Amino acid sequence: MSSSPTHLSFLAGRLSPPFSSERVGLRPQRVEFRIPKSRFSCSAGQSGFFSRLGRLIKEKAKSDVEKVFSGFSKTRENLAVIDELLLFWNLAETDRVLDELEEALLVSDFGPKITVRIVERLRDDIMSGKLKSGTEIKDALKGSVLEMLAKKNSKTELQLGFRKPAVVMIVGVNGGGKTTSLGKLAHRLKNEGTKVLMAAGDTFRAAASDQLEIWAERTGCDIVVAEGEEKAKAATVLTKAVKRGKEEGYDIVLCDTSGRLHTNFSLMEELIACKKAVGKVVSGAPNEILLVLDGNTGLNMLPQAREFNEIVGITGLILTKLDGSARGGCVVSVVEELGIPVKFIGVGEAVEDLQPFDAEAFVNAIFS
Repeated sequence: MSSSPTHLSFLAGRLSPPFSSERVGLRPQRVEFRIPKSRFSCSAGQSGFFSRLGRLIKEKAKSDVEKVFSGFSKTRENLAVIDELLLFWNLAETDRVLDELEEALLVSDFGPKITVRIVERLRDDIMSGKLKSGTEIKDALKGSVLEMLAKKNSKTELQLGFRKPAVVMIVGVNGGGKTTSLGKLAHRLKNEGTKVLMAAGDTFRAAASDQLEIWAERTGCDIVVAEGEEKAKAATVLTKAVKRGKEEGYDIVLCDTSGRLHTNFSLMEELIACKKAVGKVVSGAPNEILLVLDGNTGLNMLPQAREFNEIVGITGLILTKLDGSARGGCVVSVVEELGIPVKFIGVGEAVEDLQPFDAEAFVNAIFS
């Protein structure tokens, strides 16, 4: 039986060096293996779409600085005492000034660990002669806070992966503003030309689906709800939604979930089931699991965040109701303590008031 040239060249490549293709006079031929294209592979266009979306949202955040500034008015009032302290600062009063500055930071919920670190760093720089005026101390204070945020809060843009639909789960405790945050996020994404599908996964609270349907109508988004099922499982609703998103070419599926106390283990297990369910429909989903935290709770949000992160792996935070709180320092605390990036902040009641988090805008808003 005669062998084809391709077959011989393949065999020659398998032979030991003494019998290489050069030694036996065979002419190497290029063999191409074609791998069938996966139906779930991402085109460059999809990858570019999500990258552009992230950049657009970030750019809009920089143009909406005024909203962030007005949203932190109460925290700014708390910290205004710092300007008074530094106005006539002199070296002889360093200890008194720093003690009062420390108190102002603690009242604004920067937390004891972060506050002590900031104050001691300022003290060292003052005593070494690096800081010689109130203006320099104020600039150094802002620089320290900005450095903390930049170090552990680098991925503030939504990380939506490379496949459509991207899946974002919204989780949190009761009353934190999950459903409202989801509606406002849908509004922002829709305005950037994104095809958004909502999933009413809060099957525990009776009015939750109705509330999300109102948001769907308000934002012009489609929605999947548990129809004809009194006690539908959240995982079932989310699976149905992600399947529809995949079949009908949606860009993003935003999944609402039931509010739950972080101490209720059985309800927390339901989140694990939801996470697994969407991952079976789209590989790598959910792309983001965003935890909504009420800014009015201040440092009390830290135990909640730790527990949710341990159970489902939080990828980003949405801090709400910061406009009604004088405890804006909690933003720094939660980033420093947990290393989870803040993606969005709620600074008002209007639909546009869910703002992408920008560290520099935040620092300038609280230390004007």
